[in-house]
Amino acid sequence: MADLPAFTPVHLLTGFLGSGKTPLLKRLLADPALADTAVLINEFGEVGLDHHLVERIDDTMVLLQSGCVCCTVRGELADALKDLHSKRERSLVPPFTRVVIESTGLADPFPVLSTLKSDPVLRHHFRAGSVVTTVDAVNGLRQLSTYVESNRQVAIADRIVVTKTDLSGTATEALLSRLAELNPDASAHIAGDEGPDAETLFAEDHRGAKLQSASGFYCDAPATLQTAEGVAHATAISSFVITVHDPIDWTGFGVWLTMLLNRHGERVLRVKGILN
Repeated sequence: MADLPAFTPVHLLTGFLGSGKTPLLKRLLADPALADTAVLINEFGEVGLDHHLVERIDDTMVLLQSGCVCCTVRGELADALKDLHSKRERSLVPPFTRVVIESTGLADPFPVLSTLKSDPVLRHHFRAGSVVTTVDAVNGLRQLSTYVESNRQVAIADRIVVTKTDLSGTATEALLSRLAELNPDASAHIAGDEGPDAETLFAEDHRGAKLQSASGFYCDAPATLQTAEGVAHATAISSFVITVHDPIDWTGFGVWLTMLLNRHGERVLRVKGILN
């Protein structure tokens, strides 16, 4: 059994919507190098763990064949990390030596990482590890020109994984140039069937081990977008919820959703719903 670190490193896997975080994580979970790792994800179902599953520890944790403890985040990230630490102290889960968090596609990575610094309990047991950001070779340039979140995910990365290069044609070279402008210190990797592997992505020889800013992370300055005229870009992301208590006509709903996407499809990032 590996000796437990004084401060368990917490690595962040981030990237914009559809950039390939989940397929990358699915491949990495089978890597023996992650055997002593706890993985925090949004939902088990998105990762497809059935063929790796060995044992269900409780309703939020499973033990994989590779030795990883895989957990769903329900509620606050800080609570999930404290629960993991408590279970490790009581030998209820294997003695993991690192944590990997898969964030949502629209997550700003700064609040996620700052959780480790702001919570008095967590900062006595955990520390910031590597930030790995996935970027879609097909849509990456457009997303970087449109969404601040995409820029911030790239700006804070220690390692960038470019996905879907087999579909991008000649766009990869221009994307790599753009990524180098945003973050010249990050190493760039092309995703494939064999790599990059877990040891490469979550190695400890990275800039995050140094106190680059007051918070302990590389970049605190918020990313901003500018138009060709040099003025602030007006694009922002917002969300809203529609709650209807009366029965919904399925045909009418289908027509409404079709019209919405037809008229505003380029501006709609995601639609989720529960219908009775």
